[in-house]
Amino acid sequence: MPHARVTHLTRRGLLAAGGALGLGAALAACGDDKGKDSGSGTEAKGGTSGPWSFKDDRGTTVKLDKVPANIVAFTGVGAALYDYGIQVKGVFGPTRTTAGKPDVQAGDMDISKVTVLGNTWGQFSVEKYASLAPDVLISTMFDGAGTLWYVPEESKEKIAQLAPSVGISVYDRQLTEPLQRMWDLAGSLGADMKAAKVTDAKKRFEDAAARLRAAAKAKPGIKVMAGSASDQLFYVSGTNLSIDLEYFKALGVNFVEPPESAKKQGGGWYESLSWENVDKYQADIIMMDDRTSAIQPADITKATWKKLPAVKAGQVIARSPEPILSYDKCVPLLTNLAEALEKAKKVG
Repeated sequence: MPHARVTHLTRRGLLAAGGALGLGAALAACGDDKGKDSGSGTEAKGGTSGPWSFKDDRGTTVKLDKVPANIVAFTGVGAALYDYGIQVKGVFGPTRTTAGKPDVQAGDMDISKVTVLGNTWGQFSVEKYASLAPDVLISTMFDGAGTLWYVPEESKEKIAQLAPSVGISVYDRQLTEPLQRMWDLAGSLGADMKAAKVTDAKKRFEDAAARLRAAAKAKPGIKVMAGSASDQLFYVSGTNLSIDLEYFKALGVNFVEPPESAKKQGGGWYESLSWENVDKYQADIIMMDDRTSAIQPADITKATWKKLPAVKAGQVIARSPEPILSYDKCVPLLTNLAEALEKAKKVG
């Protein structure tokens, strides 16, 4: 799942190298309820003013005099809120590609209408952030310590002084939990959660989940491997910490599972393999990291990759290790895997 070399296995090194693959040891989770409280205060609808509060997954309750208007968010969070009709003012994280097009994590957002505070790891313009007069900053969290994703360690104190923050956990839980949390958050921010577009997307998600469960049940012998490619290494993700893989596993999908000892250097998230050893595990379907920081399957030139049975059989699909947390954007994740399972032949 990560896609860059990790030379020094520091916390920041792991985060930067692994994208969504983060911290070495899981620190104590904040709160015993793992954020199951819906947390919504005023259920504002379309511009209604009044007190606003939201209890995030750190157990922190943010209280404001009115519903936030100037929202700054991690790109993927901004994309999820956009699907619910909430427009953020600024974003940080992968937003535009080197070609100037919207990054995969930007979803359907019109990136020309948001202020980009930083497009890559470590970039975050505090000056631009301040100029937006932010009411709240929202990001995801890939650890149990409350670390806000893509908020630089060296400037986090300055950033925290400018506005309160909300953290949504995407660590060691199934996809449906953060999806519900984003649903709750969007509702509190004034989204119309009864709009046909919104309720239809949730229904399509439920239908796609049922389809994936049925496909997995029909093909129990098909082995799926979640991978990510960099120049020097191939990474095999374990399912234990990733929200998408944990959920797919719960639906019955049979995954390649590296042993804990092999995942130790990857903070428990993944095993690093040299390209010479990329055939270590037998797999019938390979799901590959679709983020722009990872090498995409069409661009992998390694001979060992091309010899893999799943690759030769054309049984390689995309995976989104950092899903956009709206039901609309998560439907294809389930549908694509279900379709791959339905069509898959045993090759590994």
